[in-house]
Amino acid sequence: MTSKVYFTDMRTSDRNSLLNKIDSLMDAAGFDDIDMNQKFVAIKLHFGEYGNLSYPKPQYVRVIADRIRKNGGIPFMVDCNTLYVGMRKNAVEHLQCAELNGFNSVTTGCQTIIGDGLKGSDDVEIPIEGGEYCKTAKIGRVVADADIIITLNHFKGHEITGFGGALKNLGMGCASRRGKMELHTSGKPSINADLCKGCHKCAPVCAQNALNMKGDKMTLDENRCVGCGRCIAMCPFDAIFAKYDEKMDVVNSKIVEYTKAVLSGKPNFHISLVMNVSPMCDCHDNNDLAIVPDVGIMASFDPVALDLASIEMVQKQPMIQGSVLDRECNGHKPEDIFAVTNKGTHWQSHFEHAKKIGMGDGSYELVKL
Repeated sequence: MTSKVYFTDMRTSDRNSLLNKIDSLMDAAGFDDIDMNQKFVAIKLHFGEYGNLSYPKPQYVRVIADRIRKNGGIPFMVDCNTLYVGMRKNAVEHLQCAELNGFNSVTTGCQTIIGDGLKGSDDVEIPIEGGEYCKTAKIGRVVADADIIITLNHFKGHEITGFGGALKNLGMGCASRRGKMELHTSGKPSINADLCKGCHKCAPVCAQNALNMKGDKMTLDENRCVGCGRCIAMCPFDAIFAKYDEKMDVVNSKIVEYTKAVLSGKPNFHISLVMNVSPMCDCHDNNDLAIVPDVGIMASFDPVALDLASIEMVQKQPMIQGSVLDRECNGHKPEDIFAVTNKGTHWQSHFEHAKKIGMGDGSYELVKL
């Protein structure tokens, strides 16, 4: 079935700001048809690593939160902790990062909750119907408890998945730290002995007794380890880490499977800001020059269709002179800009796997406002 994707460009006037245009998108798409009365409504977004300036601005969240509240819902912002070492690997620093980047109850009109708890270990396993690579998705408990899921996505390039949009915000972003390990790796974690302090905080969470002290350092028995990743969340010194060794197409497929689990049985709606299209993820503490000019804002009830529409709109844009894309192809625009911006990536596998597991192939009708 063909889904509708709603689009508005970046043109504004004194009486029609970008914030007004988001409201118009929600009107046209039928956002108010969602029964939100006394429901907890999660606004899933990426707060951006500190130093990165391409993440969605808090004012966009305010428009969505106000609309939810008007419809009787209880809105809140949510993201889950990161697997990598950065400012968002635990709830305390994650909240501080969100505030530094401008997200608070005054600017957005709603509260922030970190979805997988203090250390990234508070999750729920949700069965994945038709899952080929994952049988269950390890999703932050707060996300799993939400009644309705709304995503606010920054559409951009990505060094592993080729692009980042609604699917990545849902599938990767809603996963707990052990869920993120399952998405990124094909095996088991490792221990950096130089960083290990022998504090023993990781061992009690290992149900397999795979963690044992050898002298004053912790060691991992790979024959016992099942790769659940819970120990990563417990190490306060970042000595336990994931290998990030999964094949890119498999990562994309796992993201789609996790997305299916996150949305299962929940009303959902998705808004993508196709602007500041940086070549890499907002998880970096910097953002390079955008690869194409700003395109606009898109919205849909179908995250697969929304991502494909965003990709095809970006592919039509001219390159920005001096960008990574421009330099990689010596000023000659390639047929597939994502494959050139991040070599070795294969964004198409998202849609191939989405079709395979019954989420649709991304077919859409573009409705321009």
